[in-house]
Amino acid sequence: MDTAHSRPTDPDTPPTRPAGFWRRCLTMPIGIQSIIAVGLGALIGTLAPSAGEQLKILGDVFLNLVQVVVLPLVFPLIVLGIARMESVKKVGRIAGKAILYFEIVTTVVLLIAVGLAKLTGIGKGAPVHGADAEDLDGLSQGIDFHELVLHAVPKNIFAAFGEGNLLGAIVFALLLGVAMAAIGEKSEPFASVLESVAAVMFKVVGYVIRIAPLGVLGFISYDVAYYGFGNLRSLLGFIAVVYAGLAIVVGVIFPLIAALYRIRYAELLKSIAGLAGIAFVTRSSESVLAPLMGKLEAFGISRSTTSFVVPLGYSFNTDGSVLYQAAALVFLANAYGADTSLPALLLMVGVLVILSKGMAGVASASIVVLIAAGNSIGLPAEGVALLLGVDFIVDMARTGVNVIGNSLAAAVVDSSEKRREAKRRGRRADAAPAGSETAPAGSEAAAPLRKEPAQ
Repeated sequence: MDTAHSRPTDPDTPPTRPAGFWRRCLTMPIGIQSIIAVGLGALIGTLAPSAGEQLKILGDVFLNLVQVVVLPLVFPLIVLGIARMESVKKVGRIAGKAILYFEIVTTVVLLIAVGLAKLTGIGKGAPVHGADAEDLDGLSQGIDFHELVLHAVPKNIFAAFGEGNLLGAIVFALLLGVAMAAIGEKSEPFASVLESVAAVMFKVVGYVIRIAPLGVLGFISYDVAYYGFGNLRSLLGFIAVVYAGLAIVVGVIFPLIAALYRIRYAELLKSIAGLAGIAFVTRSSESVLAPLMGKLEAFGISRSTTSFVVPLGYSFNTDGSVLYQAAALVFLANAYGADTSLPALLLMVGVLVILSKGMAGVASASIVVLIAAGNSIGLPAEGVALLLGVDFIVDMARTGVNVIGNSLAAAVVDSSEKRREAKRRGRRADAAPAGSETAPAGSEAAAPLRKEPAQ
């Protein structure tokens, strides 16, 4: 009889099920939550466009939170990374390797994009004359290299922080790190403060990343509601070529580079997949800059290399973006019947190699570079307006590839440095027997052999 009355006397059982359900949802990996947010956002943007446009505030709040913590975290990491390098010579060597790598890989990516776009003939017959040039208001000013240099060397570091000037912060952090390395032990109190700031900001970043699915929901809802899918039919070929080119870069070029430097590419992709996914749906590589450096350090890349190469790559190593720009230029050239001979295509590549390095700190950077490059080879800016309708679709992919490309760049530079250190240790070990009488264990000649592992 008691068991017969047990169900009515247990009213707390039903409410515990929803609580457990929500708890499980909140403990899901961020990647799974973001995928669910993509589906919900697309549904809201399709069925309730007005509500979808209003939800953009969720994405804006998320990006604002990210931008608040990016520089306070990246700055101390760069300073500490530079200060703890062996010498100023090592700083210059790493910077030189990184920039050389950026130039080579960017040029290869551009050649792939131009070749693929030329072979497929995208853009022929595209309705460029129906493009709305008003969409380009405020974007067609191009790039001023004089302003770019001043952007990299700000006159007020606090103003640079307030403007989110990442390139200027990198330059100042480089100078500060070199100065700390030069004065040695006197800089230790300041280094301790920077370490404390970095640790606190890492914790804050963890809090911010937890709400990334809400930002994803807001951006997807807005994109679907505002842009719709009206221009997809006429531009499907362009979208397909861009995605195919990005797939070749991620699936062929990057693995070849990784194999050359003996980098575990599959494991690297696995470790950063969630962050690349967040960058994909938010269309902002800055949203994952701070946690990306933590992931790369956990992967085995030294902090000094990661904290210097990755932020530098955000300004100079945008593989996905330059591929999009190259494909878009060929698309517009075909649409307007412009010259697409081999010399003209090589000219496009040369122009983009130069202009793509001026993307740092420019709003709507890819579109601005595309307009500037088009003007330099005689293409009207109005044609770019046609691509704006599908820009958010290709922007997601190129942003995700930018994150992967910068992660690989840090791994390549770090691998090169480790090889160099191994060779140097080998030479010292070979020379040790011959000089053992003149270089005892406690001498200065033997000290670097003990000091190196600690560094």
